[in-house]
Amino acid sequence: MEFRQLECFKAVCEHMHFTRAAEQLGISQPTLSYQIKLLEDEIGVPLFNRIGKKITMTASGDILSKYCLQIFGALSGFRNEMNELRQMERGELSIAVLIGEINEFVSGLIGDFSRNHPNMKIRLLGTEDVVEPIVNEDADIGVTILLKDYDDRFAKIPIYEEDFYFVMRDDHPMSKHAQIEFDQIRNEDLIMFPMTYRCRQMLDAVSSGLGFKLQPKIETTTINSLLKLIQTGAGVTILSRTLLHLYERQGLVAIPVVNPSLTREIGIVYLKEKYLETAVKELINLIKQSAISLQLVNDLPSEARA
Repeated sequence: MEFRQLECFKAVCEHMHFTRAAEQLGISQPTLSYQIKLLEDEIGVPLFNRIGKKITMTASGDILSKYCLQIFGALSGFRNEMNELRQMERGELSIAVLIGEINEFVSGLIGDFSRNHPNMKIRLLGTEDVVEPIVNEDADIGVTILLKDYDDRFAKIPIYEEDFYFVMRDDHPMSKHAQIEFDQIRNEDLIMFPMTYRCRQMLDAVSSGLGFKLQPKIETTTINSLLKLIQTGAGVTILSRTLLHLYERQGLVAIPVVNPSLTREIGIVYLKEKYLETAVKELINLIKQSAISLQLVNDLPSEARA
């Protein structure tokens, strides 16, 4: 039984007239009659009584008509749901985000996206590794630090590059320096994120390469507590440009770190073979535009020293 045959049957049921049904379908009457005959041959019973130029429904035709309504009703429902999905009125969107400042950045724009698409379910997965949820199809995309060792399964969309800054109170002895060398950090009371955070891992790797180990005075998992501790004079830290743009820095200064300068690239990764739905593409564009609005795509402006 072919779908085209059911379309022909449905048209005849609606008009109870072969000529008008053929006109509706845009085919010739002999073609329509042939399709109905094929359907009757396949079912093994006549579907219409042909009395001269008039036709009536047989009992078998009446049964098929009821099921035909269900079939076309289900098809119409499928088309409507597909259109709603394309228009982002329904569906689900999952984003894996690296914990820390990148998670803070993405979380800040999810609210607006959700308000614009109230019927869409959104899952934000904070993780230390975005690769696993993407491979397991638990996430559509991942927002993370772009690495060079992603394999050929992944596509990458660079969003912005960011530097790191020595952050301290504005009355700190080094607060007037134009730049600060990385190894000077060893002489300071450090306030840092735990070693599970990628930014901390990067700083640990740099210090190890310079021949010393970071020994934080205080470790904290939240940026708010870290900044408050620095504002009270409890110590200093090194932070990414992302965090410096997302949070109030009253009473603090941010000075570029040199020798080495610390830079990393933030972007989006996803499986090349995965089809990106319209909603995912819109979110990617929103992330790009938000990075521009927050000036993350440019160097830290001079007002960072405020």
